[in-house]
Amino acid sequence: MSAHQEILITPNRIVGNYWRDIWRYRELFWFMAWRDILLRYKRMSIGVAWAVLRPLLTMLVFTLVFSRVARLPSDGVPYPLLVFAAMLPWQFFASAFADAGNSLSNKETIITKVYFPRLIVPASAIMVSLADLICALVVLVALFAWYQRLPDWRLLALPGCMALVFLVALGAGLWICALTAQYKDFRYLTPFMVQLGLYLSPVGFSSSVVPDAWRDLFALNPMVGVIEGFRWSLLGLAPDGLTRHVGMALVMGLLLLSTGLLYFRRVERNLAELL
Repeated sequence: MSAHQEILITPNRIVGNYWRDIWRYRELFWFMAWRDILLRYKRMSIGVAWAVLRPLLTMLVFTLVFSRVARLPSDGVPYPLLVFAAMLPWQFFASAFADAGNSLSNKETIITKVYFPRLIVPASAIMVSLADLICALVVLVALFAWYQRLPDWRLLALPGCMALVFLVALGAGLWICALTAQYKDFRYLTPFMVQLGLYLSPVGFSSSVVPDAWRDLFALNPMVGVIEGFRWSLLGLAPDGLTRHVGMALVMGLLLLSTGLLYFRRVERNLAELL
């Protein structure tokens, strides 16, 4: 045997073992998620308050522009509640999308040295946004108290709505994560994509202002169905085509997740070289 012989250790590429490895490395997933949460709030001078102030300030701006200036309808509910009920899922999606896109480069050191299922990295990054969503729910409770409104039985659907936005965010996050690893320019396109998505989603306005002829095309954006689901659960608003739009969001979310997983797994094979 040659003294200079090299031994290359590679992870088992059998698909079944890969998914079993994800379960085996579940503690690493929770460690990464918790570490990212602590780092995010530690680096901010106002800490957890930023998770509350960001959607709150956006709500105030949208209320001023769309309600006071453009005078768009609020479907019978206070305009701040209309906007904030949409800000909950949108802020989660936007933050999860951006964090997932940067997650691999942020973990470059450990990725290039230690084997573990790389899918853990973007998935754990999205959990940070879930913490922001929970903090923002506190503000929503305060707004309900301010306007002396109470949600009804539809509130029972809120966990399902949260699962739906998580599905859409994970699918889109896997796509942008893999694209950013393969094509570095995407890290500069991500903020633009988030900003464009904000204008293409009914965050600052009600879906009812969209003409009927365009509403189904508008709902091809999965965040339309997600936002309408949140508003139905929290405020009881049911625009025309609500069930269809939520169904479209579910289908689009599953499509994003399945294709995102396939693309991510393909990029993952050469991830160390790409980074």
